[in-house]
Amino acid sequence: MIYLDNNATTRVAPEVFEAMRTFLTDEFGNPSSAHSAGREARKAVETARAQVAEMLGADDPSEIVFTSCGSESDNWAIGGFLEQNPTRRHIIATRVEHEAVRNLCEHLAEIGCEVTWLEVDRNGELDTDDLRKALRPETGIVSTMMANNETGVLFPIEEIGGIVRDHSDAIFHVDGVQAVGKIPIDLKNLPVDLFSVSGHKFHAPKGVGALYIRRGVKLPPFIIGGGQEEGRRSGTEAVPNIAGLGRAAKLVKDFDGHEQVRRLRDRLEDEILARFPFAKLNGTPDRNTRLPNTSNISFEGRDGSHIRAQLDAAGICVSTGSACNAESREVSGVLRAMNVPYEVARGAIRFSVGRYNAESEIDETLAALTRIVAT
Repeated sequence: MIYLDNNATTRVAPEVFEAMRTFLTDEFGNPSSAHSAGREARKAVETARAQVAEMLGADDPSEIVFTSCGSESDNWAIGGFLEQNPTRRHIIATRVEHEAVRNLCEHLAEIGCEVTWLEVDRNGELDTDDLRKALRPETGIVSTMMANNETGVLFPIEEIGGIVRDHSDAIFHVDGVQAVGKIPIDLKNLPVDLFSVSGHKFHAPKGVGALYIRRGVKLPPFIIGGGQEEGRRSGTEAVPNIAGLGRAAKLVKDFDGHEQVRRLRDRLEDEILARFPFAKLNGTPDRNTRLPNTSNISFEGRDGSHIRAQLDAAGICVSTGSACNAESREVSGVLRAMNVPYEVARGAIRFSVGRYNAESEIDETLAALTRIVAT
């Protein structure tokens, strides 16, 4: 199998699996228990908290709260803030957010909140002047992604956060799910209040994530119960998954292969655009403002679902958009928001390279595409 769908999920790294193994077998204590088995489990949780904090450049490990996934983190950040601030029910988000943010905001609009949607241009980029104009005294929270999951387009988080701080009393939430592990992140030097993380996007297991909550920002507990996570999210901690998340965070900090990933992506992208005159890049052509692993390319006049299925039959895994919407036959909402013409958008394929891909896999993918798309 050639796996080029690393924005959907990643394989659990061997080092991560080994870090988890002991807490699935011998070290099975409850981290809230006072005996030695509980203390070992608690130590593992706090070690992982420190590792995630270091990966994100957080000021202190106490700013990290473990969750079950990025969607939970997004929901807690936005919904929790609005629950605690009922007079500030104006939300600003972008048209190209992940479903975890976009669908939540649509739901909140149905129950009395007001949402201002920021548009993007044909390259998937924001005009930050639109944000300035949208801010008002009752704005409670601004939520944008750091990196788009379908196109890889990076938003100017430092500039956006600065505008929010300089022109409002709103807090700034960033969905960082696709960015973590792919680009450097240093939250103590960014004007970000809340930051969502999902472990399975950077070689941790599915079912674990985190929410960074800047010191001084208050959220109500997402789950009420026994008071775990300093009362912020009750429920017995999933120690094996959390230990795996911490080890994956350390792998991110230690990884020195980003240029190899970028080189493989660049070669795949360049060859496709050169070989097929009907191939069109979706998202900014400026690779400095796009994730180094992601290419979203449309084969105009072709059916992307058919191309994906043919590649799958050849043992190559790619996607036509967000994995959370993979069963939909509709054109990607992200590409619609970018005003990509229908005949272009319906032929879109997302290629997302990862640390375990090799040059030979790019060769095989290009050969398969030539057979599939040229016929």
